[in-house]
Amino acid sequence: MADLRWYKIEEEIPEGDFIRQINIAGKKLCLLRHHQELYLVQNTCPHAGGTLSGGWCEHGKLICPIHRYAYDLTTGRGAEGQGDYIYIYPLKQEPDGLYAGFKRGLFSRFFGK
Repeated sequence: MADLRWYKIEEEIPEGDFIRQINIAGKKLCLLRHHQELYLVQNTCPHAGGTLSGGWCEHGKLICPIHRYAYDLTTGRGAEGQGDYIYIYPLKQEPDGLYAGFKRGLFSRFFGK
């Protein structure tokens, strides 16, 4: 994870299961807790552009509210036959809060931006 830039998640993290849209580094993402585990994923469904933060979780999968496409929360893979996936962002807990990891672009890796 050396090529990641870490951004602090400033939003309040509620107790229990939840799904909500958050903004980090200019991106709209989906932060959720399912069975006591936090996940941060892209907020746009790759199938038809639905807003995943408007969906729900079933059996370890995030369900898109438009066509009910399902995405595994640990791998990002779509259900069998979908042929797609969602991006899962790494999270780390630090003493001062929760952080999200973003891949650094080629330019920033070379020039430190």
